[in-house]
Amino acid sequence: MNVARKLLPMILAFAATVPGVTTRLLGLHLDAPVQALVSGAAIFGAAFVLVWACDAAQADISQALALAVVALLAVLPEYAVDMYFTWQAGTNPGSDYANFAIANMTGANRLLIGVAWVAVAVICWAKTREPVRLDGDRRTELFFLGLASAYALVIPIKGSLAWYDGVVLLAIYIWYMVQAAKRPAQESEAHGPAAVIVALPKARRRLVTVALFLVAGGVILANAEPFSEGLIQSGEIFGINQFLLVQWLAPIASEAPEFIVALMLAFTGRAALGLGSLISAKVNQWTLLVGMIPFVYALAHRSLAHPIPMGHFQMDEILLTAAQSVLAVVILASLRLSIGHGVLLFGLFAAQLVSPAVVGLLPGGTLLGVHPDETRQFFAILYFVSAAALVLDSPQRLKNIWAGRRAAPALRVASRGL
Repeated sequence: MNVARKLLPMILAFAATVPGVTTRLLGLHLDAPVQALVSGAAIFGAAFVLVWACDAAQADISQALALAVVALLAVLPEYAVDMYFTWQAGTNPGSDYANFAIANMTGANRLLIGVAWVAVAVICWAKTREPVRLDGDRRTELFFLGLASAYALVIPIKGSLAWYDGVVLLAIYIWYMVQAAKRPAQESEAHGPAAVIVALPKARRRLVTVALFLVAGGVILANAEPFSEGLIQSGEIFGINQFLLVQWLAPIASEAPEFIVALMLAFTGRAALGLGSLISAKVNQWTLLVGMIPFVYALAHRSLAHPIPMGHFQMDEILLTAAQSVLAVVILASLRLSIGHGVLLFGLFAAQLVSPAVVGLLPGGTLLGVHPDETRQFFAILYFVSAAALVLDSPQRLKNIWAGRRAAPALRVASRGL
């Protein structure tokens, strides 16, 4: 009975994939909103299965390999959608797919910090009236997130996301993985469906884990196209801005499982672990995901000579996303996320989200001379000013971030001292 209860979430997750898989296998053509719903549900369910498979896999592989596997597979749903848009941009020059690729990438990154991180801080404060306190080893993620964010600022300055930008970002990701692999091994207890898998005999456990990876990955890849196209066509049908649908709705479907797992950890008194997993996800998205875009585009376009086309709007989106990341890194340099800092992050996120529409409704369509299209630049400046104020208040924050360039011996000592 206990085993059946633990497996119930996985059964429900697989049930969510059935309509999307069935329509894909049978080649059925549904109305766009229905197609987006069933394929989105399939990605949602498969993403949960991936999370449980990743947890179970850590019982059989080295920590270094576990870090690489989990980092790659946990964000596969987001990669599948964004790489579909990028590939279509390369094979359909002059289309809006390039805009959609940037929309999905920036939306996913900003949701992680502006909503997911904040939610963990709120839950921790509600339960303990204390901030989320991170282990010293998390300085590794902060250093590489800060490094990637600093480089991301170069992209809007020069006005392109080219193959050499991808090389730099992928190099940062590889460096991060090498440093993270030096951490001492830590025992992790599996829960729910993952605990049932871990309890199986070794041969059967490995077979089940591999099967879950393959099935979940196949479901995600098979539903990436119908989900993406269904979203775009739904926007056209209902008169909703397609860019906004792709930017905010698509990441919610692909990242919700990881978000929910982090919230569950926070509810059970392990807020630091939940926030740590979200920080790692942010590093992976800001390096590996963004770094892959120019190469996938070049492969589809069959040329490295032309970077993925982007206008001022997309460049402002990247600038705003990088600015938010800079502030987040500076905040967490103290190894704590307080409710006050959470309010700051969410307040800026919510304000930049609604400000273009609000400003557009004002008389004259401006606010203090700022037009709707300029609000992103305005909020990017606010993020930078907030980060600078925190650094001026405590310059030690920069030293803490710099310490993360070396992952193992020094940080293990710092970790014990917390």
